[in-house]
Amino acid sequence: MNKLPILEINDLKVSFFSGTKFVPAINGISFSLKEGEILGIVGESGSGKSVTSLATMGLIPCPPGKIENGEILFEGRDLTGISEKEWRKIRGNKISMIFQEPMTSLNPLFTIGNQLMEGIKLHTSLSKAEAKMRCIELLRLVGIPRAEGILKEYPHQLSGGMRQRVMIAMAMVCNPKVLIADEPTTALDVTIQAQILALMKDLNEKTNTSIILITHDLGVVAEICERVIVMYSGQIVEQGDVHTILKNPQHPYTKGLLKSVPDLRTKKDRLYSIPGNVPVPGSVIQGCRFAARCSEVFGKCLEAEPELVQLEKEDNQVRCFLYSEKERSDEHVRVTS
Repeated sequence: MNKLPILEINDLKVSFFSGTKFVPAINGISFSLKEGEILGIVGESGSGKSVTSLATMGLIPCPPGKIENGEILFEGRDLTGISEKEWRKIRGNKISMIFQEPMTSLNPLFTIGNQLMEGIKLHTSLSKAEAKMRCIELLRLVGIPRAEGILKEYPHQLSGGMRQRVMIAMAMVCNPKVLIADEPTTALDVTIQAQILALMKDLNEKTNTSIILITHDLGVVAEICERVIVMYSGQIVEQGDVHTILKNPQHPYTKGLLKSVPDLRTKKDRLYSIPGNVPVPGSVIQGCRFAARCSEVFGKCLEAEPELVQLEKEDNQVRCFLYSEKERSDEHVRVTS
């Protein structure tokens, strides 16, 4: 039985005012998140991953940013036009987020207990004793020993891995239906990374919470995600089933990302990297946004912007003229033969 989408993003465009005009940071992205699913979003810095997550949380600063177009549907309700008061009822309660840097996200002046209990007081009617028990229960759930003692400590007294676990506990305090994790394993050592990922997978299975995992690490995506979205320069360039995309990527950018992953089975003098950089938002006026860095670029790539093409055999989409031109060529052969 197919699961229903709990979150749908339709043709979303978010822009920021720069100088004399609004510059699009993400432009026309659409995707859905099903109940109990773990969806990965990958791409280099500047591709629009974090802006997508902030828009989903209603945290785009206005000014200078604004949602120019599109829908954010949560349980069928469009959130783009709701007031800040309504957002406060949803944010941290039904949709939560684990931010990238736990040291800057946690307030250094308040104890862990105070910060954990803030969300409980805001969104529930639990008593102080019940709220404390809930905090202890969550800290144990995320694998923190001596949970009761941790409540009295300050963020600087904890290690990076412990702070990240506290951030996960804080995000889960009201049993949200959607959890957005913005690079939750950045700056953590490999052992702690594995523990955090295993913890998120465990929470997903125990609570049926839908998770959007934002990362630049394809190894992380392969580890726990079911579907993946590849973003580049504010657009989705490929999306679909994780195993299909990792095994048989269609877009040259996805191929480049996979080629950049070090292979311990082979010895190389130099690791591969995609040449060039992600373009500055608004700088590509004509053609494909990846054309300047693409090894398979041809004439049409410089003239027009490709649309997302639906693949026939897999539930995949790709934004590339290479595929659409090949599809038309194959169709022509089938018709004339």
